[in-house]
Amino acid sequence: MNIPLLDLKAQYQSMRSEILAAIEATCDEQGFILGPRVVALEQAVATYVSSTHAVGVASGSDALLLALMALGVKAGDEVVTVPFTFFATAGAISRLGAKPVFMDIRPDDFNMDPTLLERVITKRTKAIIPVHLFGQCADMGAIHDIARRHKIGVIEDACQAIGAAQNGKRAGVLGDLACFSFFPSKNLGGFGDAGMVTTNDKELAESIAMLRVHGSRVRYVHEAIGINSRLDALQAAVLLVKLKRLDQWADGRRRNAARYHQLFADAQLTDHVTLPVTHPHNFHVFNQFTLRVRKRDELRAYLKDHGVGTEVYYPLPLHLQNCYRDLGYQKGAFPQSERAAEEVLSIPIYAELTDEQLQYVVQMIAAFFRKR
Repeated sequence: MNIPLLDLKAQYQSMRSEILAAIEATCDEQGFILGPRVVALEQAVATYVSSTHAVGVASGSDALLLALMALGVKAGDEVVTVPFTFFATAGAISRLGAKPVFMDIRPDDFNMDPTLLERVITKRTKAIIPVHLFGQCADMGAIHDIARRHKIGVIEDACQAIGAAQNGKRAGVLGDLACFSFFPSKNLGGFGDAGMVTTNDKELAESIAMLRVHGSRVRYVHEAIGINSRLDALQAAVLLVKLKRLDQWADGRRRNAARYHQLFADAQLTDHVTLPVTHPHNFHVFNQFTLRVRKRDELRAYLKDHGVGTEVYYPLPLHLQNCYRDLGYQKGAFPQSERAAEEVLSIPIYAELTDEQLQYVVQMIAAFFRKR
């Protein structure tokens, strides 16, 4: 049996005709940059997350960059985030000449540990970026309370978490700004790069809309030095079709996650594998189903040989990346992030998986440990 980590073809076949019709209509219109389709997507996403504003941009990475720019982050400022995340979270900070200040994660959900947050805040701290990793929200209540006391902006890195919620509120309205990615592998994925920033602050939304077009509200009149980060109408057309199915796919991922928990328990694998934890106040959308495994690399090789796709998100924490050596962090600085990097393994979780495929994945993991 061959089970890829993600099978986008299976998802595409269920809506092929509708997507092709939307693309064809956009091509007939010959309007490819921003325009009414992008506005429609912005309105739809704002409605979905219950924000008053949403601004389409070219990628999730640009969403993070523009959110920082809108908050006025500049050279010499500090921005607090975690080292166990995709590079774009910290890369956006560095591109503005600001300094990423890292802090450790909680071992159970891989998200920012609020109990450590105030230790790293200084007079130069301009923003905090908690990451909703793998589809589960960070502890935004605790983070937000600390940020408010110190008068610091909060940017949700929700690039993996569209549809996730905490205490009944969706990711996208839990901070001052939230950033989403529509990279093809995300729960809501386009046919290329695309992103969105949501906020309830009108001034921040207007600033991002201006900055995404070279700092211009009026053509050829530039108020600030912005960037070119306009969302393509073709991406908006595809995403409008897919957004209608997002909750259905999230339900499928959550169903598969629950089934995995049952199968792993039945196979008596809990001594070998630590399964994802969902906190009671969270609605997890499982962009990834990420295990902790001590013999991770051996297991991954075994699963590859037996047709099961996996991935390691992420094998090297950001504070140990060569490009961040000048920050002065040493190995051992963030033990939970470093341990996670050595143990995590993501297995297939997409909604189109059959029960037979889920059983096969667990059977192969069980077979690996029986041989050890």
